[in-house]
Amino acid sequence: MRYLKTFPVHTIKIDRSFIHGVMDDLNDAAIVTAIIAMAKSMGLKVVAEGVETEEQLAFLKQLQCNEVQGYLFSKPLPTEEFEKILVQDKQLLL
Repeated sequence: MRYLKTFPVHTIKIDRSFIHGVMDDLNDAAIVTAIIAMAKSMGLKVVAEGVETEEQLAFLKQLQCNEVQGYLFSKPLPTEEFEKILVQDKQLLL
């Protein structure tokens, strides 16, 4: 924890191993809750990786996690495919 004060850290990333068990394991839920609370109190952003279900997303939203990533949204993509999705989504918004 001491390192969080000495390094120029702006964002904390929660490993997917904690997110995976957050709905079934009270310890994982407590760890994720504590990480987000600590980060917020230090003015840091939080990214949760490995979000695969709507329930995990709802849990993280309730805790006001700043950003999420995972298979719920997309598998990892090559740049070209990602650009196509962005263009398609932009066209849907217009």
